[in-house]
Amino acid sequence: MKCIAIDDEPMALEILSSFCQRYGNIELTTFNNPISGMDRVRKMKPDLLFLDIEMGDVNGVELARDLPQGTLLIFTTAYAEYALDGFDLNAVDFLHKPFSYGRFEKAVQKAFELHALQQLSASPVFTEESITLKVGYKSTNVKLKDILYIESMDNYVRIYLPERQCIMSQTSMKNIQELLPEGKFTRVHKSFLVPVHRIASHTSKEITLYGGIRIPVGRSYSKELKLILPEV
Repeated sequence: MKCIAIDDEPMALEILSSFCQRYGNIELTTFNNPISGMDRVRKMKPDLLFLDIEMGDVNGVELARDLPQGTLLIFTTAYAEYALDGFDLNAVDFLHKPFSYGRFEKAVQKAFELHALQQLSASPVFTEESITLKVGYKSTNVKLKDILYIESMDNYVRIYLPERQCIMSQTSMKNIQELLPEGKFTRVHKSFLVPVHRIASHTSKEITLYGGIRIPVGRSYSKELKLILPEV
């Protein structure tokens, strides 16, 4: 996720940079000058903005009223009295300095989840397409748009769905692949199959889904993955 942090305190920016690096999958650019920072925000249109509030003569709440559409906002400030203003502006979260990494992690996880929803709503991949699987003694319809990823376990597959739901069906990964539309899902490992549209970032050894889920890339599947995601 592409992010910008604006804060007139260099130490605060160092802490944010450290936390972002520790969390991973965040490309962060920092500014200690709010005017320059907001100019970059308007040009770059980042996925997420970390914004201080009291920055000399500049008030972050006022700056936040002019964010590009789709840019998520997390306020970072030592002044708790601004919390209500933050939520009035639909901020993802309000981090009261000094905040711990754990508190930062919760805020960023919310931002990743909201970003994933934005991506899905902006360019829907499926409508009401579904596959039918035997789950226990019943046949169950699974909507393709709800599938986060699929994991094979011996003679079973687990299909992971939103809100930590999971269903298990006695079938093989090969059979599942034959049911899915060509080009919409890709095998990245002998044990994992993922929807292409849910891949947020990737390397030759690992993919990261929107929401922060990390899945290994098998060596024998890397070549096939390059055809779909050329930057791997």
